[in-house]
Amino acid sequence: MEGRARGLLPFVGMITVVLALASNMVVMKMALSDGMNKYTMAFYSNALSSLVLLPCPFIFSRRSGSYPPLTFSVLRKIFLLAVAGLAAQMCGYVGIDCSSPLLGTAMMNLIPAFTFVVAIILRMEKVNWKSLSSQAKIVGTITSILGAFVFTLYKGPPILRSPLPPSVQPHRPPVLLPRQSNWILGGFLLAAQAFLLASSYIFQAFILKDYPVVMNIMFYVMFFLAILSGPLSFIMAREPQSWILKFDAGLISILYSAVVVTTFGSALGVWCVKQTGPVYVSMFKPLGIVFAVGLGFIFLGETLHLGSPALHASCQADLQSPPCMKTYEDPLHDVRFERDDVNKYGHPLL
Repeated sequence: MEGRARGLLPFVGMITVVLALASNMVVMKMALSDGMNKYTMAFYSNALSSLVLLPCPFIFSRRSGSYPPLTFSVLRKIFLLAVAGLAAQMCGYVGIDCSSPLLGTAMMNLIPAFTFVVAIILRMEKVNWKSLSSQAKIVGTITSILGAFVFTLYKGPPILRSPLPPSVQPHRPPVLLPRQSNWILGGFLLAAQAFLLASSYIFQAFILKDYPVVMNIMFYVMFFLAILSGPLSFIMAREPQSWILKFDAGLISILYSAVVVTTFGSALGVWCVKQTGPVYVSMFKPLGIVFAVGLGFIFLGETLHLGSPALHASCQADLQSPPCMKTYEDPLHDVRFERDDVNKYGHPLL
């Protein structure tokens, strides 16, 4: 009985992680729709995340003998990782502002496909057209990208209207482009975010090889993100009122993103990977679309279109295929950690 309950913990943990990510996009969309400046929100979220993670270097420094030293070379790589993270963050904020949390969650399913593409570009992955695993990767990649393009360019007729009256729906400020053009722009920006995140994951694997302390890396990434996003926010948000925080959706979004998603969600996700492996974790990604549809429909007053379940079926088709999910993990085989490295540093790695 105890073993069965322990086996359910990763399942409950991944449900919690996926729900946190999907709800974070919904809260972010509510804050942006209420007039919160996306650049100041990014800066406040990064700064608060770094403060929450600040104890990590002091906690893990007590076990410094179990870990390799933090060198300037590692810090330089972490800084470059933060630069890519800032670009991905800005693409995500603007993309969500132009589209919806549903599209943002759906585009995150492109990360495994883009990881495969980046691995080919970096010559970490060789394509053998006669190999079943290579065929599964190629089919999954094409299906994912085509599904994302279909959902971006074709929403389809409405099949379920919003339960909220017009006076209750979140305020949407005027936009420079027509609504359909903003949706398409948001889709391409969110796809760019997925590509940057896929590249970051591969780069992060190399960093973990040299410095396998996950929470410390998270702190330094958020610290550099706060430093990088500060000047950008001051340039893009010069109005003083943009920096004034009120007890509204903007403040809730900052707190939720920094505490729940960045700290709790990331730590829980890493724990689930260590307990079950990346294949099990990847099976829960399409579930985020279901959460995004429901939360957006209830809290944002979004209309459910035919393209939404169509894209969900597409994601299920390619991501839930066990051969495809298994082979998507292979591009990182060159940077996987040997058993001797784990014993040397006394800490299990990703």
